[in-house]
Amino acid sequence: MSGAITEIEVGLGERRYPIRIGSGLLANAAHWRDAIGGQHVLIVSDENVAPLYAAGVRHLLQRGDPHVQVALLTLPAGEAHKNLNAVSKIFDALAKLGATRDSCVIALGGGVIGDIAGFAAACWMRGIDIIQMPTTLLAMVDSSVGGKTGVDHAVGKNLIGAFHQPRAVIADLDALATLPERELRAGFAEVIKVACIGDAEFFNWLEANADALLARDATALTHAIAICCRFKAGVVERDERESGERALLNFGHTFGHAIETEAGYGNVLHGEAVAIGMLLAAKLAAQSGISNEIDTHRLCRLLEKFGLLIELPANLRADALLYRMRLDKKNRAGTLRLILWRGIGRAEVVKDVDEAHVRGILS
Repeated sequence: MSGAITEIEVGLGERRYPIRIGSGLLANAAHWRDAIGGQHVLIVSDENVAPLYAAGVRHLLQRGDPHVQVALLTLPAGEAHKNLNAVSKIFDALAKLGATRDSCVIALGGGVIGDIAGFAAACWMRGIDIIQMPTTLLAMVDSSVGGKTGVDHAVGKNLIGAFHQPRAVIADLDALATLPERELRAGFAEVIKVACIGDAEFFNWLEANADALLARDATALTHAIAICCRFKAGVVERDERESGERALLNFGHTFGHAIETEAGYGNVLHGEAVAIGMLLAAKLAAQSGISNEIDTHRLCRLLEKFGLLIELPANLRADALLYRMRLDKKNRAGTLRLILWRGIGRAEVVKDVDEAHVRGILS
């Protein structure tokens, strides 16, 4: 299947790069071959995605240039394997390939693969090219764009990482046809987040088009993915290293990362945890008097419409979650900084949040 390609440019001076959204992209090297400059390419994928797409991508690379050396590394799937051991396996594969500074890593998979492969590319010889080929909705709208890479630590999510922008992002809608239903629904949490923090009109559109999106309608998906990518591209252009505005993209994530870590990586999906986290942030904002309950209820109904979690797992304790939240990268001098909202489409960084209020929300 092929059709119109939507292209969005992330403008970072000499490091500008395209995001290409459409059907049939992985099956046509013309959409991504221009981003590869050297003769060594390592495809990094996982055990779920590699059997579906890796052989095709590898064949297209070798058919296009008989001199290019292509290797495939297949990693175990899931957040539980997003660690330094996985990064070490990528280093071993790059060494075996003889990868030099003009080499390229292709991250073929969801957000976990994108983060791991991106971090390894940032480290190998102090930085080689990475092409993101996201195969999940969550990765297409969020993690593949903007250059955040990294792995988890036992005490917290994404605590080890680097900023490393890709050479291109190739989002093939056809990959969503093979995405499990739970993964698809989890991806919509990051779509809803964009509406929550900066686009009230998009929030209205999501309320009206949830059924089409869940049915994987190509037109609706393209519209939603493009809006999210354009929004994030603009934020990244203005604040690449999260010194200000980019922090708003973490709406719901301080709660969410704590939930993911405390539940055990992989037991609650990232998008599921972010959905709960956004609702907790909205409730905290309403209780603090900076937003209204009506918008909190609208968010709750929208999350339910997409089949997302809205309540904390019963086995998670407030004190344990608060401990995880204190380790969040946005915090300064031991005080909590959270992303809250003043209502749909209006998020902000709130400093020195009272831990007692947070504990109350978590309880």
